[in-house]
Amino acid sequence: MAESTATQEINSIETPDIEVNPKETALVLIEYQNEFTTEGGALHDAVKESMATTKTLENSKELLDACRAAGCTVVHVPIVYDEGHGEINANPYGILTAIKENEMFKQGTWGAEICETMKPTEGEIVASGKRGLCGFATTNLDFILRQNNCKNIILGGYLTNCCVESTMRAGYELGYRVFTVKDCTAATSVEAQVSTG
Repeated sequence: MAESTATQEINSIETPDIEVNPKETALVLIEYQNEFTTEGGALHDAVKESMATTKTLENSKELLDACRAAGCTVVHVPIVYDEGHGEINANPYGILTAIKENEMFKQGTWGAEICETMKPTEGEIVASGKRGLCGFATTNLDFILRQNNCKNIILGGYLTNCCVESTMRAGYELGYRVFTVKDCTAATSVEAQVSTG
C-alpha cells in the first residue's frame, strides 16, 4: 500500500542530532488514556487515522522503553474529572464541551485509565490535577520536574494541536528544553497532525 502524501510529508522531516542527559530529562506522556488510544474509547474514532499515520502507540511504546532503559524520569499526565464534570464551566466551548456533555475521562472509569500499552510501572510518576488543555496549568507537573532536577522534556501524547502543543509552549516558557516527538502524537485529523508539525 502506497504512503499517503501526509505520511510522506511527516516522514520526510529531518531532525538534528540532539544530546540530552537522561538524568536531567523527563519523558512527559500526555493523556495516553483509553478514551483516545483504545477501540471503544469515546475519542478513539476521531484520532485513529492520525494514530495509524504516525504509528503513535507503537512509537510511543518504543520511546517509553528507551527512556526507561536510559534512566529518564517518566511522568504520565492524564486528564481526569469528578462525577458531573463540575470542574468545567457550565457553558464550556471547544473540546471541553464534548468532554463534559459525554462525561469523558471520568475518575474511576475505563475511559480515564491509562492504556495498557503505556501503563506506568513502579517508580513512575502520575501527575495530578489536569483539567484543561495545558499539562502545567492546573497540575503538579512543574513541581515534579523541578524536584527531579529535570531540565529537558521529551513530549508525546494527545492531541497534537491541543494539549501537547499547550504543554510544549508552557514548558518552554518555564525554561525547559522541550522536544516534542511528532510520531508519538496524534490529532483528530491527519491534516491537523501535519499542520502542527
